[in-house]
Amino acid sequence: MARFLRPTVRTFFNTQLRMASDQLGELGQGAGKGGGGGGSIREAGGAMGKKQAAEEEMYFKRKEKEQLAALKNHHLEEIDHHKKEIERLQREIDRHKGKIRKLKHDD
Repeated sequence: MARFLRPTVRTFFNTQLRMASDQLGELGQGAGKGGGGGGSIREAGGAMGKKQAAEEEMYFKRKEKEQLAALKNHHLEEIDHHKKEIERLQREIDRHKGKIRKLKHDD
């Protein structure tokens, strides 16, 4: 149920990018309406501004992809760890059951 209450990581990042894009107007077209222009090249606008804006977008998309891959890898490692822990605990349970059987047999 908590899954339905919390937005996914991907939704969060997409929402943030959309909100940032709305404040800037069209990327690379000069100073935006949200305050600072993002650097002299972007403030000037034109082809160089559009190119820099596109490179920045690609950078952040690449960073997001790397972060999601790292998060997925972390979760896979956690799953592997928990499976090993379950196997270890199952062996302990079996060992204790063997001790109980031995005690019943000795009676």
